[in-house]
Amino acid sequence: MDQEFMSKMETKVDAPATLEATATKPERGAAAMQLKDVSVSFHGRTAVRDCTFDITKNRVTSLIGPSGSGKTTLLRALNRLHDLTPGAKVGGTIMLEGTDIYRGDITVTELRTRVGMVFQRPNPFPAMSIYDNVLAGLRFTRTRPDDREALVEESLTRAGLWTEVKNRLRDLGGALSGGQQQRLCIARALAVKPKVLLMDEPCSALDPASTIRIEQTIDEIAEDLTVVIVTHNMQQAQRVSHTCAFFLAAENQPGRIVESGPTDMIFGDPRDPRTADYVHGRFG
Repeated sequence: MDQEFMSKMETKVDAPATLEATATKPERGAAAMQLKDVSVSFHGRTAVRDCTFDITKNRVTSLIGPSGSGKTTLLRALNRLHDLTPGAKVGGTIMLEGTDIYRGDITVTELRTRVGMVFQRPNPFPAMSIYDNVLAGLRFTRTRPDDREALVEESLTRAGLWTEVKNRLRDLGGALSGGQQQRLCIARALAVKPKVLLMDEPCSALDPASTIRIEQTIDEIAEDLTVVIVTHNMQQAQRVSHTCAFFLAAENQPGRIVESGPTDMIFGDPRDPRTADYVHGRFG
């Protein structure tokens, strides 16, 4: 593991949620995805509504807020996972590089190769080898790499797993540790060359060392990939993200975005006092 990154993470792990604890972030760029008036309901009951903000290309956006405020619900809407849920309905507009993902000329399968997903708990295919796990997503794409071995090495390297498994690629993916399994899932997602990677609390079930390694991976892949991450860990949001969107749901009301903006601003000088109260641990 990169010692400079380890040192930076160790310095920040117990840092207070202040502006000084936030790393310098790059300037805003073009939008990879644009959300306008997005709502999600289940059997007529609205879970999240009026979500309007841009997800900046090749940056990390953190969705933060208390449990039940709509973060994961919105995240799953970004690659149409609610299509599988009876009674679910998504309203508003979600644009991916100029295409409305719900009404434009794009299939669900194509969308999910362009907008990948890493879930809260690692979900490799346990009966498949590490090698086959990495390539599993290619069956749903038109991609036919000339050199699959090179693609496996590249994907595992980007996920920070190659040096640990390069001599046992034919071992079962389910035999890896929890942290390794999650990095294998990241490698599987990266192998299909997505434009956007969604991550739903990818470190919540992992030990601190595995968490640090996955945060390093997020930092590295965001150089040429857009990442959207749901996290309840405010220090993690500060460490990895360039932009944050803060969600909140009033009692018996759907979740909404209170505010969004650069991470430095959300943690150091938010416009809404509820944001300040949440990021500084006064509720939630």
